[in-house]
Amino acid sequence: LALKAGLSRKDADLLRRVSLMHDVGKMEIPDYILSKPDKLTAEEFELIKPHTTIGYDILAKSPEAEIKAAAIVAGQHHESWDGSGYPNGLKGEEIHIFARITALADVFDSLLHRRAYKDKWPVDQVVESIKEQKERRFDPRLVEIFLEHFDEFIEINKSYPD
Repeated sequence: LALKAGLSRKDADLLRRVSLMHDVGKMEIPDYILSKPDKLTAEEFELIKPHTTIGYDILAKSPEAEIKAAAIVAGQHHESWDGSGYPNGLKGEEIHIFARITALADVFDSLLHRRAYKDKWPVDQVVESIKEQKERRFDPRLVEIFLEHFDEFIEINKSYPD
């Protein structure tokens, strides 16, 4: 997606590496919340939200540029295109492109795989959900690119089973 969105090979490779750390802040979230087999309550959701700032704070201390890039992804991957996300209510291109790409890829992956709190979704339902979140949660240009190349992304996703 990064390459198709116009990022250089160098930046796409960097993003591939640093996006893996987007949820590092969850190590500070209680296990009973992370492994809950049901939907989170509003109170529980408030307890999980700080994983973004926790992850950012952990990674931003590094002098390494790659780890600082990971900090940006960790801190911004729950921001939303329309400004309704967290932790800072960033909007549109205020959100770093690395975080916008990671957010879309993370949701796609999560919906196509079983989690403690949900079964995997059918592909057509995943497509509809992403379309519905275009311009709200996700960068509309990235969604268009993603949908245009959807079959390629499905094939990549198949290589990462539950």
